[in-house]
Amino acid sequence: MTPDLTHPVFSDLGGGEAWSGAARLTFSPGDEIYAQDEDADLIYRVVRGAVRTSHLLADGRRQIGDFYYEGDVLGVEIGSTHRFSAEALGDCEILAMRRSGSAAYDAGRIERMIWQATSAELARAQSHMLLLGRGTACEKVARFLLDIASRFRGDLIALPMSRQDIADYLGLTIETISRMLGRFQAEGLVEFVGARKYRIRRPGALEEMAPA
Repeated sequence: MTPDLTHPVFSDLGGGEAWSGAARLTFSPGDEIYAQDEDADLIYRVVRGAVRTSHLLADGRRQIGDFYYEGDVLGVEIGSTHRFSAEALGDCEILAMRRSGSAAYDAGRIERMIWQATSAELARAQSHMLLLGRGTACEKVARFLLDIASRFRGDLIALPMSRQDIADYLGLTIETISRMLGRFQAEGLVEFVGARKYRIRRPGALEEMAPA
């Protein structure tokens, strides 16, 4: 269940040397890492754990932005404030650095890293848009499970987010999510190990439901 650091989301977004001088922070499940509309003067990298970003709409509804795993960079904004808040999904260790860098950091290097992270965020947004545009709940949930699995090595995949988080991310109800996951398991497409881990048993069949 080790994150695949060769995945495009992880590549070249900063190893230990790149983040020299960053503050190392720890968070408990549910802790806020940064708030919606807060000044975006820091950027963050997940060292351990998983993070959820979300946006609270004016009518009280919540939109999930994305989920971030070990190696991911988050908090990079085009504007001066955060459009989403970020919360720890479990115990997390996070590196935080000012966008302007530090005395131990080459200004040109941080600019390159921010550019790479911005490109990764654009790719995330495009993937999420395509996922929301899929026609059926079955397609959306199948593609979600495949996309999460593609980011890990090994066959046992972590689902640190709740069923409600998945529902809000996909624009579905929690009842629909539970029904689809139950159906996939009953049909032998996936196997759940507890509520937060799964294996894909028939990847070809799942791909046929939701081709990339």
